[in-house]
Amino acid sequence: MLGPRQTGKSTLLKTVFPNCHNIDLLEADTFRELSAFPESMRQRLTPADRLIIIDEIQKLPSLLDEVQLLIDRNRDLRFILTGSSARRLKRGSANLLGGRALFYNLHPLTSAEVGHERHLDRINRGGLPSILDSSAAQQDLNAYVGTNFNANIAGWNTSAATNMSSMFTSAFSF
Repeated sequence: MLGPRQTGKSTLLKTVFPNCHNIDLLEADTFRELSAFPESMRQRLTPADRLIIIDEIQKLPSLLDEVQLLIDRNRDLRFILTGSSARRLKRGSANLLGGRALFYNLHPLTSAEVGHERHLDRINRGGLPSILDSSAAQQDLNAYVGTNFNANIAGWNTSAATNMSSMFTSAFSF
C-alpha cells in the first residue's frame, strides 16, 4: 500500500488488522536489527502468523528479498507492505516481488469522505487527515510541503525539479 505521508496507511491497517504481526521500520531497534540481519525477520514470526504488516518498507528495500523467500516457502503467508516512496524502491533496484504483489494507493481524503459540513475545510486545508483536523493547519501544511515535497523533488536531481519545487512551494505557501 503506497501513498503520501500522513494519509493514514498505518492507522488504517492497525484498525482493520489489530491482531496481525506488525513490523514497524520507524522503530529504531527494529530497523537496526533488520538492516544488519534481514534473516532475523524469519525468527520474529511464529507458525500462527499468517498476516504480516511491514510499515515503511521504503526505509529497508533489501527486506523484500526476505519477504519473497517467506512467500515462496509458505503460500499461506500474506504480507501488507506500506511505504510513501515507490520511486525510492524502484530507484534502489528493490525486489518488487514480481507476480507476488498487488499494489494499492491510499490517497488523501476526498470531499465525499470528509462530508458536506467540512467541504470548506477540505478545500482550504487539503485532504491529509492530520492537517485537516489540525488546530494549526496552515503551519502544518507549510511544514508538510516544505519537508516532504522538497525532499522528494530533490531526489530527482535535475534543475527542472529545483525550479518546479520553488514554484510549487511559492504557489501553495500561506
